[in-house]
Amino acid sequence: LLFFLLGFLRIRVRGQRASRLQAPVLVAAPHSTFFDPIVLLPCDLPKVVSRAENLSVPVIGALLRFNQAILVSRHDPASRRRVVEEVRRRATSGGKWPQVLFFPEGTCSNKKALLKFKPGAFIAGVPVQPVLIQYPNSLDTTSWAWRGPGVLKVLWLTASQPCSIVDVEFLPVYHPSLEESRNPTLYANNVQRVMAQALGIPATECEFVGSLPVIVVGRLKVALEPRLWELGKVLRKAGLSPGCVDTGAEPGRSRMISQEEFARQLQLSDPQTVAGAFSYFQQDAQGLVDFRDVALALAALDGGRSLDELTRLAFELFAEEQVEGPGRLLYRDGFSTILHLLLGSPRPAAATLHAELCQAGPHQGLSLCQFQDFSLHDPLHGKLFSTYLRPSPKPQASTPGGRMALANGTVPVPKQKG
Repeated sequence: LLFFLLGFLRIRVRGQRASRLQAPVLVAAPHSTFFDPIVLLPCDLPKVVSRAENLSVPVIGALLRFNQAILVSRHDPASRRRVVEEVRRRATSGGKWPQVLFFPEGTCSNKKALLKFKPGAFIAGVPVQPVLIQYPNSLDTTSWAWRGPGVLKVLWLTASQPCSIVDVEFLPVYHPSLEESRNPTLYANNVQRVMAQALGIPATECEFVGSLPVIVVGRLKVALEPRLWELGKVLRKAGLSPGCVDTGAEPGRSRMISQEEFARQLQLSDPQTVAGAFSYFQQDAQGLVDFRDVALALAALDGGRSLDELTRLAFELFAEEQVEGPGRLLYRDGFSTILHLLLGSPRPAAATLHAELCQAGPHQGLSLCQFQDFSLHDPLHGKLFSTYLRPSPKPQASTPGGRMALANGTVPVPKQKG
């Protein structure tokens, strides 16, 4: 009734839905809106996997309990393990449980490409049936994506449209190979490519970590738009030049500061600007931030330092002195903080890369030479640092093909239709 009142007068179904014995798991994509649960109807109300936080949403929470949904908390690693075990139990029950429905992208996109599939739906190694969801309306009112319209606007626009069309297509059941059943990531990537080909859109490596879209570059995950760029916009809007701030951070030693001290140090008076800028830094349990984080961010936004000077400063701020051994070394936490600040890399991904880099040496930390080899001279990652942190050799106000790569947070983006 809810979907009907919003203008979804009928669901056009193509293909044949497999039985629970043929395909215990259904994977639906692209996930572009909160209207996508309409796919539950032609799928005969399968069990869903949803965020535990949705239990507190009026009506939706009651429906999830009724559905016997599998609930996962994004903040609790133990919850994820329990979900994996429950999915495997239901998927291998031999038809005793209804099918389990996944949206493997894990979040909503704008339907222009498929986000990287998360492996949860494929861990059991059982056959899955891909389900395509499309809204072939002349006016797109349904997309609820990153930096798109909010919930109320999407609801209002969709309700204002006399009729919204939904196409649900069941693709043939995908039977995993022996290698795919042992490797959920490989299984997920191959199913993603099959679905992208059927949709006629690209299959990307882009995924969301929290609310931030990231892509894979070499052995590292980096943000499409690091929060450092947003911080630069906030500070410039407040009339602050990062190069004019005397940070005075002490190398190798953290100094935790409050929001009030942060405002005094940066000479900011507007409470809204202070709160907005302060929120870009990781806070501890007392709501304090490490002043070294602030110093490095301001140095990167200043643009007056060479990449060699900037990476040397980053190393000096976060490297630790050795009681016995070869001077100062950059350990996992410091390395993760630098990459998170400068490139928007998720900390777990940066920690994994740090462990790989340390395998080549006798210590669990990186020397200045090793860190600069990675950040300046590595063919792939060095280019990444220069693109994200430094202006183009010939900066201009604008170019016909896009925007110049500036330290203030714009990268070359070719103009393409759509």
